Amino acid sequence: MKKFFADFKAFALKGNVVDMAVGVIIGGAFGAIVTSLINDIIMPLLGLLIKVDFTSWGVVLGDNPENLAPGAAAEAGLTVFYYGKFISAIVYFILIALAIFIVVRALRKAEEKAESLRKKEEPAEEKKPRICPFCKMEIADDATRCPHCTSELPEE
Repeated sequence: MKKFFADFKAFALKGNVVDMAVGVIIGGAFGAIVTSLINDIIMPLLGLLIKVDFTSWGVVLGDNPENLAPGAAAEAGLTVFYYGKFISAIVYFILIALAIFIVVRALRKAEEKAESLRKKEEPAEEKKPRICPFCKMEIADDATRCPHCTSELPEE
């Protein structure tokens, strides 16, 4: 039983699972914000610009003997194709995609900056100089003979 809980703990606390859970929770909250932004701000502004209630745009499908408007036709039980709501859904999708793009882009820039700071903090590993085994003087890495004692150097 201990092994089961140890395995579960390792799975549940793995970075990917925790990150995904946080993303789902924040995504749900973010969805409510974007829905309000579209329904309460953007669509009324578009309606003001085009002088029409955008979300009420629709076409009554089938027989409409009284020539009812889409809203009244829907209340009367007729089938209405609301293309204005579809356009609203497209705008909603585009705004969510744009917001996600902005957040991911900011995260990537932050990661790049953190990575560059990490590289600056870690000193580059200094390469040890090559030493002649005979005279113990420093020699070039690609030398085949020591310039100091002229000994033939063994291959490394």
